[in-house]
Amino acid sequence: MTLTKPAFPAPDHDHRRCAADGIEHAERVCQIRSQKFTPVRRQVLQALLSSHRPLGAYEVIDELAKSMPRPAPITVYRALDFLMENGLVHRIESRNAYLACGHDHDMAAMVAFLICEACGSVGEIPAATIAQSLGAATRAAGFAPKLSVVEITGICAHCQKA
Repeated sequence: MTLTKPAFPAPDHDHRRCAADGIEHAERVCQIRSQKFTPVRRQVLQALLSSHRPLGAYEVIDELAKSMPRPAPITVYRALDFLMENGLVHRIESRNAYLACGHDHDMAAMVAFLICEACGSVGEIPAATIAQSLGAATRAAGFAPKLSVVEITGICAHCQKA
């Protein structure tokens, strides 16, 4: 997997363009997979694209309530499930939150999440080598893993400079 976008965009990047690219990516993915990108799914993704921080489901609801009637939690959770199933959103386990993903990568490809403790942004990097090592170790232990998530906390380069 090759990521063409930086793990952490510059603080002064054109975020409107960034968010628009995320929506265009979702439209392409849904078209290729013959999936419906419904208005609710689009709105949930737009809420997640509002920043590079992960949002909890209720934060997504709060974001949506700014521009529409407050949606029911089940509506948002269903949209999040759809977006995750199609590789458009990742779940950040340690934060119980969701992060929009605009990368073209195999949904089975392992990524590592870099979580900045200063600004709250989350970056994504390929982790194929880690996946291979973990796969070998789990097989050697006779274990069949169901979910493997790599989350690394620290300080992003932008916050280190500040």
